[in-house]
Amino acid sequence: QEHLMESGGGSVQAGGYLKLSCAGSRDTVNSYCMAWFRQAPGKEREEVATIDRNGRTWYAEFVKGRFTISQDKAKNTLTLQMKNLKPEDTAMYYCAADLALCSVVKGSPLGFEFWGQGTQVTVSG
Repeated sequence: QEHLMESGGGSVQAGGYLKLSCAGSRDTVNSYCMAWFRQAPGKEREEVATIDRNGRTWYAEFVKGRFTISQDKAKNTLTLQMKNLKPEDTAMYYCAADLALCSVVKGSPLGFEFWGQGTQVTVSG
């Protein structure tokens, strides 16, 4: 059983920066397809960014050029750097992981088996 724990959420003004982290309980970043999803109140959970074991990345159009997903293999940690934040980025952000290939599971939360509890990001202004 894989356990994921997010950290780094908070409240910022529009145009601001936040960095989210996700710590895995096992050799997560070397073994899993990992992703960040987000869910705003009343909306469906949507994929923000995905990264595979080899570091290949995919981004949702609405975050391209603003968000960066990366791995720290020494710390077994997934990160999401978010710059130029907008009020519409306000949501609960979740870390997700799955043993399947990213090419198979990415695009839908249904493809990911393991989830963290989420961390809140609030952008005002």
